[in-house]
Amino acid sequence: MQEKTVVKLSLLDSKSAQIVFGAIALLVQYLCVLQLVPNGPHSDKLLFDTLIGCTIASIAGIFFFRGVSKYPGVEASAYIVPSFAIAYAALIAIFILGRFEYSRILLTTSFICNIVVFFSIALAGRRRRMCIGIIPEGQYTIPPDVDNIQWFLLTDPLDDVSHLHAIAVDLRADISDAWDRRLAACALSDLPVYHFKHLLESLSGKVELEHLSENSFGTLSPLRSYMRAKHFMDVVCALTAVVLLMPLLIVIALVVRFTSPGPILFRQVRIGYQGRPFRVFKFRTMTHVPAGTGDLLDAAKTKDGDMRVTRPGGFLRQSRLDELPQLLNVIKGEMSWIGPRPEAEVLSRWYEKEIPFYPYRHIVRPGITGWAQVNQGHVAEVEEVKSKLHYDFYYIKHFSPWIDLLIVARTVRTMLTGFGAR
Repeated sequence: MQEKTVVKLSLLDSKSAQIVFGAIALLVQYLCVLQLVPNGPHSDKLLFDTLIGCTIASIAGIFFFRGVSKYPGVEASAYIVPSFAIAYAALIAIFILGRFEYSRILLTTSFICNIVVFFSIALAGRRRRMCIGIIPEGQYTIPPDVDNIQWFLLTDPLDDVSHLHAIAVDLRADISDAWDRRLAACALSDLPVYHFKHLLESLSGKVELEHLSENSFGTLSPLRSYMRAKHFMDVVCALTAVVLLMPLLIVIALVVRFTSPGPILFRQVRIGYQGRPFRVFKFRTMTHVPAGTGDLLDAAKTKDGDMRVTRPGGFLRQSRLDELPQLLNVIKGEMSWIGPRPEAEVLSRWYEKEIPFYPYRHIVRPGITGWAQVNQGHVAEVEEVKSKLHYDFYYIKHFSPWIDLLIVARTVRTMLTGFGAR
């Protein structure tokens, strides 16, 4: 049976549209660089030659990106930086080995512009609507709601699939001959066929485990070499940030001190790397309550519309500026810039009793920001924490510089919108 050609979901899926986006980015930054470089025939030729090289590298980066990013959603975003890094590294090698003169400013800004443009495309793509068909063979379920995803259960190999953007199936199962033939026909007509569990992970940014024995990580330990390099960069960046942000830290400290009685810093024992307790620092955003008073478990939870939050505290929590003192925890090696958020000791012990595999999130250093925070926000109840764990496990499974860069981009958006604050 002849399959219909699949219509692209939007311009964001089109190779031509992506090349146009890249060309616009190149043109904009070229015009900006013209204002920074002195005029003259030599300068014009230098910029023109560099622009030609950057254009070729941009197109190559787009083809690399489209070639390796097979799954939609989060997984595609993780390939943006490495794809363009390979293309621009090759361009630099050509310039150096060929002894060609080139504009370092133009080359650098071109690379940065491409990263920004394609991260923007990836973020915009999360708002598009997809229709995905599910083959009822092997292990499958009708998934819970995922943003802008509509699921269709295909009950017969002859069902019409012209309205679908992809098909999900358990590729590890023994598929019947009729469905095998239909899936082959779909693939030939350029309709993507995805492994069901892998697709869900990429769309939701979560790894749903009920037991650690179910993991498909290959190993329970993340890449140690990257962990050590990340820890070194964390400390260097934290020391630099403390120096640069000192005026802001002083202003926030004075605001906290003179707007409500109590200490400037909030200190709380939390569970960190390898399950070790440590004392976290934050700017105080709530009315001060003496230690040891009230229900400790209930006091550790922050609820929606919590009346304990002070007026400046609401802004600090929404903008995440209350987290800045945790730079001290990063310098001490207790935290990272990026990782699962550390929970209060009393909450962590409670979760460990309710969720047997909860301690696995301590396999990496906790972070000031994290994958769960930029996707889900603040949670406290056990059922919400189980969902948060799925995000933490996704981060650990894909522990790499690329997902860290994606978290940085989304953290900026979170700070501007206040998403997930309580």
